[in-house]
Amino acid sequence: MKINGNMEKFYYYAFPMQAVLVTCNDGRGKTNVITIAWHSPISKDPPLYGISLAPKRYSHGLIENSKEFVINFVPYDLVEKIHFCGTHSGRKTDKIKDTNLTLIQSQKISTPLIKECFAHFECKLTKTLTLGDHTFIIGEVVNILADENTFENDILKVEKTQPTYYIGGNSYTTIGKTKRDF
Repeated sequence: MKINGNMEKFYYYAFPMQAVLVTCNDGRGKTNVITIAWHSPISKDPPLYGISLAPKRYSHGLIENSKEFVINFVPYDLVEKIHFCGTHSGRKTDKIKDTNLTLIQSQKISTPLIKECFAHFECKLTKTLTLGDHTFIIGEVVNILADENTFENDILKVEKTQPTYYIGGNSYTTIGKTKRDF
């Protein structure tokens, strides 16, 4: 038997989605970080990646002004830090300091990446689209960095690095140990 779902939380039915930490700069030397679950690859050629962000978010204006951002892919052992960065505003707190995350310089853009994450997309802003109550922010991936031995043939070794997935509300999970290759 089918039942009607909750239209106000329709997007919950698409979860789990991998949670990432997006770093962005304020132009005065301060880096902010925000947790994003609404993100997606868009194009292979050119390599485009998109994040969905509400205009009221502090990071929204930072990305619009700096024209760049970094997508940081986060292991599950940082789940408390992911949750903190998604529930606190960079307007009121220094989330990098409060979470003890380590910033290191990116190779192709000025926005730093987060050392504790296992992979990073350095992105230059190419376009923004207002879609309902969010802005779809599209960046061209200009560089990719990853921890050594985390990927094999460009496929994540999930038995080594468990990515974090957001499942709605204040809940997170990761991939189980089962893996099937075909």
